[in-house]
Amino acid sequence: MPYSNRSELPSSVKDNLPKHAQDIYKEAFNSAWDTYKNSEDRDSDDDRETVAHKVAWSAVKNTYHKNANGDWVKD
Repeated sequence: MPYSNRSELPSSVKDNLPKHAQDIYKEAFNSAWDTYKNSEDRDSDDDRETVAHKVAWSAVKNTYHKNANGDWVKD
C-alpha cells in the first residue's frame, strides 16, 4: 500500500502537514514499507503498515515540529 503521490496520503497527513513534509512522509513510508515487509525485520509486534506510519512520522519530526499554534513548521 505504498503511496504514489501526496493525494493518496491519509487525511491526517494531507490536512496538517506542509507539502514538503508530506513528501518526506510519503518517501519514508514507502521506504519502510519495503524495508519491514518481513515480520522478523521489525522490532515490535506491530504490523507492516503501523511500522511504516511510525517511521514516516519520525522522519517528518526530524525536520518539522509543531509550533505553539499547532502548525507544523520547518526547524
